[in-house]
Amino acid sequence: MPLLEVQRLSRRFGGLTAVNDLSFEVEAGEIRGLIGPNGAGKTTTFNVISGFYPPSAGKVIYDGRDISGMRTSMVAELGLIRTFQITTLFQEFTVLENVLVGCHLQARAGLFGTLLGRQRDKDAAAEAEAREVLEFFGLGERAGEPTSNLPHGLQRALGMAVALAAGPKLLLLDEPFTGMNPEETGHMMDLVRRVRDRGVTLLLVEHDMQAVMGLCDKITVLNFGQLLTEGAPAEIRRHPEVIEAYLGAAHDAA
Repeated sequence: MPLLEVQRLSRRFGGLTAVNDLSFEVEAGEIRGLIGPNGAGKTTTFNVISGFYPPSAGKVIYDGRDISGMRTSMVAELGLIRTFQITTLFQEFTVLENVLVGCHLQARAGLFGTLLGRQRDKDAAAEAEAREVLEFFGLGERAGEPTSNLPHGLQRALGMAVALAAGPKLLLLDEPFTGMNPEETGHMMDLVRRVRDRGVTLLLVEHDMQAVMGLCDKITVLNFGQLLTEGAPAEIRRHPEVIEAYLGAAHDAA
């Protein structure tokens, strides 16, 4: 059984159809890319899958369960976690405190000093988990720094660390390589692979085609809110309709 099934999904906003009769599946353990030109419906698809919008038609099946229209908090509790194109971090918090947020604020006493003494064991466990996640992402030595001190690439890595601390089974990454230089992109690609190696399935929207082609096991291509094609990176790279609709358009824009 696929971990994620999008079944004839549509999402309309008044007279505009942003996603139209879209179907695809994501297998457990995959790194799947979701690409397409601007306005193709990628972010809307993410928003429907993760519960920010209910579908106008169709279903989202996650881990064998129909989650169509389910609240985002309930979707997250089931292990489907979504990041955003703009990294949503608390800049005034330390790096460690941000990851503790990803642990559902189990260590609130450590952050705000307001919980009773019986919470100390939970606080200690949450902090140990958060520090383990930071070490995994190579941020352990910066745990006590203000998040605002981190360069862009490390802030993106911290955003993924916060998501990983929430315990995802399926992680939706919205343009994880935005604004990165080639060195930062290569580092983030390695982190994504390592997250997959921890048993997390990943579905990502991304415009950096070099990263997509070098990272994804399979790619789903949207155009005008509909499925254009899907396949392995080598197939997508050669597909004439993809070249015309997306790769060619990006080349012309440059």
